[in-house]
Amino acid sequence: MEVVKTLAQALAPLCNTDEAVLADWIEVPKNTEMGDYAFPCFRLSKTMRKAPNLIAGELAQNLKVPEGFVKCEAIGGYLNFFTDKSAVAGSVLSRVLKEGDAYGSSTEGNGKTVCIEYSSINIAKPFGFHHLPSTAIGNALYRIYKALGYNTVGINHLGDWGTQFGKMITAYKLWGDKPVDDYSIRELVALYVRFHDEADKDPSLNETARAWFHKIEQGDPEALELWTKMKDATIREVKVTYKRMGVDFDSWNGEAFYQDKMQPIIDELREKGISKVDQGAEIVDLSEWNMPPCIIVKSDGSTIYATRDLAAACYRKETYNFSKLLYVVAYQQDLHFRQFFKVLELMGRDWVKDCVHVNFGMVSMEGGAFHTREGKVLYLDDVLDAAVEKTYEIICEKSPDLEDKKSAAEAVGVGAILWSVLYNNRIKDVSFSWDKVLNFDGETAPYVQYTHARSCSVLRKAGGRPEAFDASLLDDPESTALLKAIAGFPEAVRQAAEKYEPYVVSRAIMQIANAFNRFYYEQRIMADDPAVRAARLALCDATRQVLKNGLNLLGILAPERM
Repeated sequence: MEVVKTLAQALAPLCNTDEAVLADWIEVPKNTEMGDYAFPCFRLSKTMRKAPNLIAGELAQNLKVPEGFVKCEAIGGYLNFFTDKSAVAGSVLSRVLKEGDAYGSSTEGNGKTVCIEYSSINIAKPFGFHHLPSTAIGNALYRIYKALGYNTVGINHLGDWGTQFGKMITAYKLWGDKPVDDYSIRELVALYVRFHDEADKDPSLNETARAWFHKIEQGDPEALELWTKMKDATIREVKVTYKRMGVDFDSWNGEAFYQDKMQPIIDELREKGISKVDQGAEIVDLSEWNMPPCIIVKSDGSTIYATRDLAAACYRKETYNFSKLLYVVAYQQDLHFRQFFKVLELMGRDWVKDCVHVNFGMVSMEGGAFHTREGKVLYLDDVLDAAVEKTYEIICEKSPDLEDKKSAAEAVGVGAILWSVLYNNRIKDVSFSWDKVLNFDGETAPYVQYTHARSCSVLRKAGGRPEAFDASLLDDPESTALLKAIAGFPEAVRQAAEKYEPYVVSRAIMQIANAFNRFYYEQRIMADDPAVRAARLALCDATRQVLKNGLNLLGILAPERM
């Protein structure tokens, strides 16, 4: 937040402490009568060898009050700052209304590229509910980095290679009853499940499957054609689901793309003496770093996903020259990424420091875990459809006269699902509850969307916002709190990128929504005094804009009517 930076810059010479450290220490008092910002002086007691109250007193005497503040006071062990509310209100409103959709964006990433690998579905497998966290978090980070000026590359690293495709082809050849192009993902999954059921009775089917996959590897025309059609059918279908969630990718290069790029990696590991043969397999010994060996080539001569990840990382560096490469993958793969990054380091790829595993916790729903091979899977589309259906029922009850209920239900239902994994620290496990995610009064997407729609409704009824307004009239506690929340939004966007945490943005817009609703109920926006009404409508319009911007960064639509 700019105002926090201003305070930190003013304090730094007197505290002999780095500005960034001081900025992290500055707090916002719960009781606004104690000030708008507070600096806790007890943190300096050790270095300055004085009691916190004495430090606060000395700072109050010697500090030149920064522009935008009217005074600072020593209260106990705190130095409290009081803003010039009129100046702050004018500055915040002018900036939001001038920048519009760009408010919260910046140019700090200009000239830098961020590659983000997320979602990474498997071909001919369900787009399951378990793919939601990677998809939602990755898409939000993609949008956040793009808003900060970075050249952002979204990568869907498809699981499109392996013996499972031999199984799929075997099942299709044995039990398929129509052209493979006409199969839906669910029908392909049914074939996959049937293969495992039949292979339990007849293990020779596994040998047939391995033979078919070997044909794919060798470029057999029939095998390649069937594999390609299964891949195309899957991508065609999942793109519909991605579109519903506002998700897109710049690259769909999956594991198969790197098949001809692995040998140079394997050769380099051998030439540099990094890999060795152990029980027939080629490995990189990582015992020195308290990790199991990283397998590069299995004893049967086939490669493993670690080899493909090494090839992919090197390809991406050569192709995009990224400043950051993010992998949005569940925490269960923590060890894999530690191994994989260590091998890159041993290979002398100093850019591995720019590779980050953005891990996340589990998302669960009543019914427990799901596994494709047993046919027990919860499809993400089914969850989205159920959310939209339930939302439609709520909207019919709450807003029976709304013209386009179906569009509103789609925006709110899908938004509620995305929000469910974007409102908390990403590493936190999420327990999914319909009552919770679709609550129009709780800390949910529907609540923020409804607040946005409410601000739009106020502006429609007012006939729009007057161009001229006097921000100094916004001096009541509710307006001040709302302005402060809006002012903090750009810093929240920056922090979300720095911490790889979209929830920083969702928390920021929730704070704005809460502050707006307090303002809405405590202050009559359509005041009798035209000047007061104009100022409050300007604040209402600024709120609408920032809520829309924040929801957009999370991949969530902001309906104007609900």
